[in-house]
Amino acid sequence: MKKLIAPTCVSLVLVATFMSPVSQAAQRPTTVSGCAAVTAKSHTPMKVSEPAVISKSLPKTMTIVTNCGSIVISLLSKQAPLTVTKITALAKAKYFNASLCHRLTTDGLFVLQCGDPTASGSGSPTGWKGYKDENLPANKAANYPAGTVAMANSGPGTNGSQFFLVYKDTQLPPNYTIWGKITSGLDFLLKLSEVGSYTVNQSDGKAYYASDGYPIQSVEIKSVTLR
Repeated sequence: MKKLIAPTCVSLVLVATFMSPVSQAAQRPTTVSGCAAVTAKSHTPMKVSEPAVISKSLPKTMTIVTNCGSIVISLLSKQAPLTVTKITALAKAKYFNASLCHRLTTDGLFVLQCGDPTASGSGSPTGWKGYKDENLPANKAANYPAGTVAMANSGPGTNGSQFFLVYKDTQLPPNYTIWGKITSGLDFLLKLSEVGSYTVNQSDGKAYYASDGYPIQSVEIKSVTLR
């Protein structure tokens, strides 16, 4: 199973015309109704002081405000206190603000991945070394059901800031910490998946439809609030 880390960013500028096989030649939408234009650009992750201990007072909900609307997440503070402590620290520091969600998958794996200011899939908070996994699911069908919010990683104990939002029941190796549940905004993610994702061919510089790539409808995290 491919780790939940996207390939290095080739280009975040979407070319006007998508190339696709003849069977998919019919015109496809490139935007989701209601989404505003993005203003964020990839940038170096800011330095945030990493919490050394689990917070005794954690928020119950997180609201991610995007250019396409808000995603409300119920935080699983009891099941994943370390992860929620780290994510809360990043949110309070505005680490996620003005960042782009860099990966959308639409075949077998159904997620939108965010939390990397570099928009490359390799960014993490400056100075953080990674922290342990917790609240891992059983190894069974649909162990990451629709609405799940979990950490992306490149191996055990490598959690940082990247996370993924599951919009349709998905089965994965039980290696990704589950720390939240989407209570509002899942409808937008489903619409985003209908528009799809793309990759840029390095040889010709053109964008091609793909089941794993950058969202065709760009998604920018404007702000994150906690309650």
